[in-house]
Amino acid sequence: METLLALYEQSETHFLGLVEMSVKIQTIPVSDGKALMKIFGKKFTTNSTAHKKTFPVLSFNYEHVRTPFEISLWILLALFMKLGFHIIPTVSHIVPESCLLIFVGLLVGGIIKATGEQPPILDSNLFFLYLLPPIILDAGYFLPMRPFTENIGTILMFAMVGTLWNVFFIGGMMYAVCQIDAAKLAHVDLLSCLLFGSIISAVDPVSVLAVFEEIHINELLHILVFGESLLNDAVTVVLYHLFKEFAHEQAITVTGAVLGVISFFVVSLGGVMVGVIYGIVGAFTSRFTSYSRVIEPLFVFLYSYMAYLSAEIFHLSGIMSLIACGVIMRPYVEANISHKSYTTVKYFLKMWSSVSDTLIFIFLGVSTVAGPHTWNWIFVIFTVIFCLVSRVLGVIGLTAFMNKFRIVKLTKKDQFIIAYGGLRGAIAFSLGFLLNNNEIKNLFLTAIITVIFFTVFVQGMTIRPLVELLAVKKKKESKESINEEIHTQFLDHLLTGIEDICGHYGHHHWKDKLNRFNKTYVKRWLIAGERSTEPQLISFYNKMELKQAMMMVESGSAAKLPTIVSTVSIRNVQAKGSPKPSRAISKSREEEIRRVLRANLQNTRQRLRSYSRYELLNDALEDDISEARFRKQKEMERRVILFYSTFKTIRGNFLSFPANFVNCGFI
Repeated sequence: METLLALYEQSETHFLGLVEMSVKIQTIPVSDGKALMKIFGKKFTTNSTAHKKTFPVLSFNYEHVRTPFEISLWILLALFMKLGFHIIPTVSHIVPESCLLIFVGLLVGGIIKATGEQPPILDSNLFFLYLLPPIILDAGYFLPMRPFTENIGTILMFAMVGTLWNVFFIGGMMYAVCQIDAAKLAHVDLLSCLLFGSIISAVDPVSVLAVFEEIHINELLHILVFGESLLNDAVTVVLYHLFKEFAHEQAITVTGAVLGVISFFVVSLGGVMVGVIYGIVGAFTSRFTSYSRVIEPLFVFLYSYMAYLSAEIFHLSGIMSLIACGVIMRPYVEANISHKSYTTVKYFLKMWSSVSDTLIFIFLGVSTVAGPHTWNWIFVIFTVIFCLVSRVLGVIGLTAFMNKFRIVKLTKKDQFIIAYGGLRGAIAFSLGFLLNNNEIKNLFLTAIITVIFFTVFVQGMTIRPLVELLAVKKKKESKESINEEIHTQFLDHLLTGIEDICGHYGHHHWKDKLNRFNKTYVKRWLIAGERSTEPQLISFYNKMELKQAMMMVESGSAAKLPTIVSTVSIRNVQAKGSPKPSRAISKSREEEIRRVLRANLQNTRQRLRSYSRYELLNDALEDDISEARFRKQKEMERRVILFYSTFKTIRGNFLSFPANFVNCGFI
């Protein structure tokens, strides 16, 4: 009650103060309410009048939902474009999907600009934090590890040495172009040109995936170009920040160059370590998700995204962190999570990466219309020419060096496809968008967009007919088989044994060591249940069996499932209401078959001896042979002695032996 009285007195005091102020301004009587209304712009009404306001049946507030509504519209537009591209097969055979999406972006940006609005630009934070991670995670999680590890040396050469060559060649040549009087670019110094070279040199993984997956190139060329685009991120990031700092200070110091070299190893290896740590933690967490299967896919997405963000916090390579996290996490997570969760992870990653890929190319087209641009014919044309020349020279030189060490040589056709497949994309645009100097920034962005359009439209549209014209080997769609897996493991064991005999610690030797360490220690900690000790061949058989059964169920032919499929897999994938197999293997029989397989799988030797021509180690078989040889020698000596005693008796009577027989020591 006291509070209400205090509020009433306070409001009365304020009202009297306002009235007195109005009197001083207009010198009108206090009772004149209309004059007070004109001064203060307020309408004094009674309580009965205030309650007569009608309730709004329908209201409009677009600003409240503007951001999520526009995001949904952009995603919906991307999905419609992707759907229309695949509905019309004629278009997909002539024009790559990335080209069509950029064209749609140009069209949408032109419509937005024609209405008087400012078209949205592909912001660097939007690209690096939200659009790029799904594409890299999908590529790293489903990365074919066997061809990647077998060609890791060539991939690193293209990613590191090739990128360095492109940066300095393009930067140096563009500085020479800027010194031409007709170019009118004398204000662009050497450090700015090197910075431009670090931006435009890197092969873009988004563009490579978009083009190479459509032409179905063979696995070797695909993994070489795509692996290069993934691993050159560390070189690009280090050189970009290094030359940006040098351009700001307008000087190159020896200390800065040394720190730049150290920074390269820190950025690359640090990103890998961050990804490995998150991958191990994610795999260990999946051991306990059997209590709540619904949240299993979320752990895969969140741990991977946290690995990327953690690497970006310390300016490490987020791309390499995502790749390492996906590669480490996948084999252990798939062994722990349910089949439904695995399907969810697979299709959600594919869907997420596809939407991001579509939005990136549409935003590239819209950002091109948005501008601003600084067009310089000489700078733009020579940028395109030097990008092509540096790529061709780098591939030819590095391939000539790497072919001396490769078993499978890269032919001239392979070199042409690798050089022609060096596409640029949104990463170069986003790095250029981060520049501060507006005059140089607009010039660089115009040249970068031109190079992106040239590589995506010209090279992307002509690479398919060139592959067919040159008769380049394409990817063969073959189904996995247990027979192929058995022979692959047999060859791995055979080559490992050959390396052990020769005393050469090669690729197969270290792979065998890593597999043995993984089986002995890592699997026991990261995989739950009996699957931690399950042989690799049985694990592959179960996976293949489940995949085949799921394909049959999805196609509606569950009744045709083979009778030899295990009851466990049938129980997991059989649809409700579908007929059961006529014959099924019992649980005891299945366990018996598994024990037979485990007992007969070939195991590599736990202790392997290397060969040395200076040291011969005794073997059990060699010991038996030596014993037999010793006995034979003793028998021969006994016969010689008997022969000598017999002929010694004869010699005294009427025979004489030759001198050389006597000198031999028998007599």
